[in-house]
Amino acid sequence: MAAELYLIRHGVAAERGDAWPEDAKRPLTDRGVRRLRKAAAALSALGVSFDVLLSSPLVRARQTAEILAAGLEPHPPVELSDALSPGAPYSAVLDELGRHARCRRIALVGHEPGIGALAARLIGSRQALVFKKGAIARIDVPALPPAGAGTLRWLVTPRLLRRLAR
Repeated sequence: MAAELYLIRHGVAAERGDAWPEDAKRPLTDRGVRRLRKAAAALSALGVSFDVLLSSPLVRARQTAEILAAGLEPHPPVELSDALSPGAPYSAVLDELGRHARCRRIALVGHEPGIGALAARLIGSRQALVFKKGAIARIDVPALPPAGAGTLRWLVTPRLLRRLAR
């Protein structure tokens, strides 16, 4: 069964430093939250919906998934997946997608450089796609888990998403 995969880089997060020495716990900034709410409104205006949102367990990615889910109708469930953690192997993502083979529209919320490398693998490219914080790409694949190259349908910058939300 063909599927639509939506690859999403988490929103703008607090900088690592004295306030947030542990990378996994860095939250979204207020600005990041506002921008993601606009992104959710833009997705809704475009008629995009998800059967499930799979997210890295890191705080900023989980928050991104929850904000997007809250802004869409119907609200898709959010599931945390270690397969989307920084440094996770491509095979882990394929295994996770295989567990959701009955879904038609799956969102994957992750981090750079992993999300850009994942997008490249899914479309059969050697060159990673560049994802700004909050960017979203749609890749159509013939089946889950993907066995061959999918088709990049679009890659939308956060700025364009905000303009679409107006």
